[in-house]
Formats: sequence, C-alpha cells, structure tokens
Amino acid sequence: MEDKKKIKSDYGADSITVLEGLDPVRKRPGMYIGSTSSAGLHHLIWEVVDNCIDEAMAGYADEVSVRLLNNGIVEVADNGRGIPVERHKVTGLSALETVLTKLHAGGKFGGGGYKISGGLHGVGVSVVNALSEYLKAEIHRDGKIWEQEYKIGKPLKNIKAVGTTKKTGTIISFKADQSIFTETEFDWGKILDRLRQQTYLTKGITINISDERPKHSPKKYKFYFEGGIKSYIKSLHRQKNVKHDTVFYIEKEINECKIEVALQYNDEYNETTLPFANNIYNVDGGTHLIGFKTALTRTLNSYARSKNILKEKDENLTGEDVREGLTAIVSVKLPDPQFEGQTKGKLGNAEMKTYVEQIFGESFSMFLEENPKEAESIIGKCFLSAQARLAARTARASILRKGALEGMTLPGKLADCSSNKAAECELYIVEGDSAGGSAKQGRDRRFQAILPLRGKILNVERARLDKMLVNNEIKNLVIALGTNIGDQIDIEKLRYSRIIIMTDADVDGSHIRTLLLTLFFRYFNPLVTNGNIYIAQPPLYQIKKGSSSKYAYTEEEKNKIIKELGGDVKEEETAEETEESREGTEEETKNKKSKKSADKDEEKKSKKLFIQRYKGLGEMNPEQLWETTMNPASRIVKQVTVEDAGKADIVFDMLMGDDVSKRKNFIQTHAKNVSNLDI
Repeated sequence: MEDKKKIKSDYGADSITVLEGLDPVRKRPGMYIGSTSSAGLHHLIWEVVDNCIDEAMAGYADEVSVRLLNNGIVEVADNGRGIPVERHKVTGLSALETVLTKLHAGGKFGGGGYKISGGLHGVGVSVVNALSEYLKAEIHRDGKIWEQEYKIGKPLKNIKAVGTTKKTGTIISFKADQSIFTETEFDWGKILDRLRQQTYLTKGITINISDERPKHSPKKYKFYFEGGIKSYIKSLHRQKNVKHDTVFYIEKEINECKIEVALQYNDEYNETTLPFANNIYNVDGGTHLIGFKTALTRTLNSYARSKNILKEKDENLTGEDVREGLTAIVSVKLPDPQFEGQTKGKLGNAEMKTYVEQIFGESFSMFLEENPKEAESIIGKCFLSAQARLAARTARASILRKGALEGMTLPGKLADCSSNKAAECELYIVEGDSAGGSAKQGRDRRFQAILPLRGKILNVERARLDKMLVNNEIKNLVIALGTNIGDQIDIEKLRYSRIIIMTDADVDGSHIRTLLLTLFFRYFNPLVTNGNIYIAQPPLYQIKKGSSSKYAYTEEEKNKIIKELGGDVKEEETAEETEESREGTEEETKNKKSKKSADKDEEKKSKKLFIQRYKGLGEMNPEQLWETTMNPASRIVKQVTVEDAGKADIVFDMLMGDDVSKRKNFIQTHAKNVSNLDI
C-alpha cells in the first residue's frame, strides 16, 4: 500500500507536458499528415495546393503553379487575393504569421474568408511550416510584395515589404525537414496525377507543373479542362468501350451547395464511382454517395417499369445490377462539410443525401426520356447484369454453404493455423505444391496458414462472378478467407488479418501475383483498402563464403554483399544443380555430407564466394524459407495500397483486359525500365 501511495504522489502538475504552438505537429506528425513516409511527404504539397484551390472555388483565383526546385524545395503559387498581412487583433502578430504558426487559424471558421473550402480544419499550411526545415512566404497584396522566412516553424524575422507589384497572390516555398521524413524525394508522377485530378474537379482553373530539379530531365505540364468532371469521365474511358456516346452531366446549386454528377457506362463488369466533397476524394464515401446510389437504382427501375421493360411480375433491378460497368463522379461543394477525421475519408452531412438524390434523380430521369437510344443501352446492360447475378446466386449457394464460411468445411489443401484470433493470423497464398510443402514445414503453425495454388487462377477481369466461382482455386480461396465475395463481402468475418501472396521471382510468379491482385482489387476490394493484402519478398540470391551465408533481395544488394565479403566469385549454383543435390540414394546423400564435413576447414579459409540464384521458392529448404520470407522478425513484406482508384482501374483494365494492342503498347513503352527480368 505504501508503494502505491508513493507512485500516486509522484503524479502531479509537473508531470503534465504542454506542447505549445506547432510543437504537437513535430511530436506527432502522423496525426496531421497520416505518416512520415512518401505519402506524408506529398501531403505537404496537397495542403498548400488545397489553399490555392480554395481561392479558386471562392472565385478569386484561376491559376495555380507548382515547381519542384533544387535542393528539395517546392514552390506553390496562386493568383488569388494573397494572405492578409495586417496585424491580427487577437494574436498581436501579422495575419500571415498567425496562419503559419497557429493551429486552427485561418479564413475557414468564421465564414468571412471562405464559404466553401477543402481545408476544413485550418491546420494545413501551419503543419507544412512545422514540418519544413525552411519555409518562405511571399505575398502580393495591396500593391506591395511582402516577405517572411521561417525555420522549423519559427519566423526568422518580422514580415516586411520588399517591393511593389500590380499582381495579387500567394507564393509558398518550403523544404521538408529531413529529420522528420523517412523519404524526401518527391514523385513527379504522383504529383502530376493529383494535380490533373484537381483540375478536372475545379472547372475553369489552370494548373502549371514543372520539374526543375538538376538530377531530373526538365518537364512542364499545363492542365485546363473546360468540361470539368465530364472531361474526367472521358479520360477514365480512354481505354474502354462505352455503351453510349453521350456522357450524362448535371451541375446545380441548392441552398449554397453545388452538386455535380457525371456518368457513363462501359461494357465491362466493374464499377468505378469516385465521390468528392470540396475537391477531396472521400475514399469511404459518405452521404452524397448514398444519395447518388439510391437515386440511380430508383430512376432506372422507374424508367424500366414506365416503358414496360420490367413486367409487373419481374423483380426490381438491384444496386449491383445498375452499377455494373458504371463510371461515375459525384462532386459536391458545401459550406460546412462534416468529415471523419483530418484525412476526410467520409462525408457525414445528412442533408447532402437528400440534395444529391433529388437533383441527380430528376436530371437523370429527364436524360433517359430525352435520349432513348442511350437509355436502351443502359437498361440492356443492367438486365445482362441481373441475369448474371441470378446465375452467381446459384453458384454461391452451391459452394458458399453456411458451414464453409464459418470454417467447418475448409479446403483440403489449406494447412490452417491453430489460433482462431484473426488479428494475429496470416494466410500465405503460395504458388505450387513444392513451395507449399516447404512453407508448411517452415511456418509457425500457431498463427501461419498455407494455401497452395495449382497453376494460374482465372483472369477475373474477363469473367463475371458466376464463371469465377466454378474455378476451384478461387472457390478454395473464398472459403478459406470466410468473407464471402463481391457485393456480399463481410470484412468482419475475415479469418486472417494478413493475406500474403508468395510467388516465385520469375515471369510466371509475377503473372500469378498479378492475377491474384486483380481478383482482390475487383472482388475483395475492402481487403485492399483496409490494408489486409501483402506481397512476400523472397531473396533472389544466397551468397556463401566459408561457413557464413547472406541473402540478397536485389542485384544492388548482391553486389554490396560481394564487396563486403571480399574474395572471388567461384561459381554460380544453378537451379538444376540445386535440385540434383537433393536427389539420389540415401548412401549418396551421406557421402555428400561426409565430403562437405571433410572440406569444411579448407572452405572456411577460402576466398571464393558461392552464389546461388533462387529461381523458385521450392529451391529453398523449410529453414531457409522461414528465415528469409516467413519469420516476422526478419522478413520483408510489401503492403498493397491504392492511392488512386480511378488510375488503378485503368491499369488493371489495360494489363488484364481484352484489348491486346493497349497491353502491347504499354510493354513496348516500359520494357526498358524492367529490372531482374528472366528470359
């Protein structure tokens, strides 16, 4: 009891740490930008650009420029009003310094600065300042050029006028703090994709991007799309066959909220619906997406009934039926968006469901009446989907029995783990029985399950659900996961928190991995967005010198290890030689072991290096497979994520779809960039 009292008395006011100003951001950067990896690094650019877009949405700017400069500096400029520079009566600082050094300070709270903005929380540019080793703000306003510099969030000097100008606008230049971020190299392609998307979503704005880094070839782009999200739909359908030529589009305001919807159907089986609120992509949807889906299903059913296409005895088309082959963008702009968290993954404003449902429903109904040919193509597509759904229902009923989904009748090939706690369990999907045998022997049976695949699974990009469920390998995988599949997936029933794809490091292994990723992206998408899918990284080489042995996962790592170990490369053990060493009689095996033992001392003294190139997982014995690829303490696994659903959809369609010419063109364009290619 005395010890407890002593512990309690030590906990007083002095134990409470107060982080002032921008200190909380530097202490816990992940709370504000998601991570300190590449995604968080690029988030700095998005935060500054979002402020420029806010000026454009408010009608004060029509041009934004982003420049990647020398030494990791990024410059973002707009031709808006310019951040105010006069003294702020509450803080006693200039308005500029207040915005850059105080969290939750900006023109987005009181209603006087912006009616509509993406940066709801008002922490964007101050967070960028906090996480930058250097930041410079240049303001063009009231005929003067104002300037102020910062270091790690602290002003180096007071704001001052350094010249005169006839322009207005804001220029923010910053360099990310290398002590905060694990990655400091900006990805040109990622920036290009994001800013192209923002240009589509803000009709009438021009965005300029230039790469002026010395180590990169100079590049410049200018984006301007008069059609806005209507142009976005056409862009997403560049490599697809559309069912109707006319893109449906509606733009309307209601109670200070702006609703924009564009859609078009293609001849594929997958849906791509991208919801945005104040130009922010809502990965988890929200009320605006619910309103859109409700109105779409109701309107198409009403039209089919009114034209007697759906008879009185017929069932209504379902949401799944009317969204097959749909590409749609739902973009809303509203004064007071209620998001879930700083990442803004889901919109929560209840009124947006009503607004979108009403405006889109009325407009789409009119579109169908005025465009009978387009309406016929859309309804025909929906009816084909309904027929496939009924066939899939029968297929599901035959294999996805209640007992199977609850784990009572698991596939015979599945070597399950002993734990029944999904949070600690992982499933290895392994290529072939040979690798499956090594994995089963080398695994930790407590929490690691193994499911070997026989050959290559069906390419689901070219098949509907009813055809897929006939495939035994897919059937076994669905039962093993326990989640069901497609629109009936229930992630709460997932039996393993990590699903790890483990294939050979060759062309066939890459193909099998791509087929599995296509399956997960198209029919188990919640597992991808939830971060449950991983790719194992087996080593390419084993490098031995004497009794020491090291593994290399890349060519560069192999060369580094060779340099570290020193000596000369004696020979490369081929896959065939390795296999032969495992065959033969028991007596031959004993003789080999005896010879190795006799030569052991001599080998230790040798400067020769022995290199084995692993062509397949089956070449590794269980101990090696555990040590290199399956041991959580030493393995390397890559988590599969999707940053841009629209772009991912295009890539899967191109690589796995029916159009060979698109795939051939892609291969010819990127062939020179492929590394570790075995022919």
